[in-house]
Amino acid sequence: MILKRVKAIANKEFIQIWRDPRSLALGIAIPVILIVLFGYALSLDIDNVPTAVWNQDKSKASVDFLLNFKNSRYFKIYAYYDNYRDIERDINFGRAMIGMVIPKDFSRYLDSGQQAPVQVIMDGSDSNTAQIALGYVKSVVYTYNVKIVTNALRMVGAPAVNILDLRTRVWFNQDFASKNFIVPGLIAIIMMIIAALLTSLTVAREWERGTMEQLIATPVRPAELIIGKFIPYFVIGLLDLVVAVIMGKFVFDVPLRGNIFLLFILSSVFLTGALALGIYISTVAKNQLMASQMALLISFLPTFLLSGFTYEIFNMPTVVQALTYFIPARYFITILRGIYLKGIGISDLWFETLCLVIFTYLATGAAIMKFKKKIA
Repeated sequence: MILKRVKAIANKEFIQIWRDPRSLALGIAIPVILIVLFGYALSLDIDNVPTAVWNQDKSKASVDFLLNFKNSRYFKIYAYYDNYRDIERDINFGRAMIGMVIPKDFSRYLDSGQQAPVQVIMDGSDSNTAQIALGYVKSVVYTYNVKIVTNALRMVGAPAVNILDLRTRVWFNQDFASKNFIVPGLIAIIMMIIAALLTSLTVAREWERGTMEQLIATPVRPAELIIGKFIPYFVIGLLDLVVAVIMGKFVFDVPLRGNIFLLFILSSVFLTGALALGIYISTVAKNQLMASQMALLISFLPTFLLSGFTYEIFNMPTVVQALTYFIPARYFITILRGIYLKGIGISDLWFETLCLVIFTYLATGAAIMKFKKKIA
């Protein structure tokens, strides 16, 4: 292998990328846009659930009960109505997710020691959000019940009875901030897009225009050609990784507790495999349209849906869980979140690292064999 030839091909590729606005946008602008959009727009936190209330009792007890919801960050009481129809209308139109109706005899029931009914109407069209919001409602009601029982016991001089003292300690993400969960995983999405999609499109374009045949006609060897084309996109991928790490730290305040050098080394392994996958796609696809469709189908969609980025793998059907073992991003996202949030090292991530190395080896071997076969 002659390094001078590799350098010449790499320089040619850098110039070609610089002169192509689409490649620049895909390689530089889109990753930044994705980080901003996913970091701010994609939130798994359920806060400020819009709540409408009809308080028929209007007593001190009912106001005190509603104050527990008003002081909670999970609920936002935006309207107090005097009829059922307005609550029903708001839920139908999507303005309210929860409607709460307190009956006239609410305080009388409490004063007499009876159970006081409270009606909660919930929009269940988004089942996941509705279940979480319902859990918050039950938690607030439980806290209020405990306070009432404690006060009642104190009034009669009886000591409070604590049957169970639950002491929780949350590790790695104490505030339950979804950005701490999303931003590290987003690095895998960005690197897969840049590597597989950008590489497959640009190389497929050369096959379309016939410039690849001109390169093949030169004394350049296939290995030199692949490495020369590989280098520019590898550099772009690393630059995107740097941007993602900086934005994650200083824009979203995501903690990076692990070794940053280990992060870059293992990211380079994943990036190499993704680039090889892009080159393989370009040799199979007949044009840029097919290359983009194949790249989205083979790389981006599985990475987004089956890697654990958006949906927990243990919550998937058994058959789908089995498929996730063949998704390289599954292991890379585990590595990213382990380094970012848990601060663990290679001794805890050896299995995921081994899987990434196997993926990179197979993808690179397949790309080289397919490329040689096509130019033969």
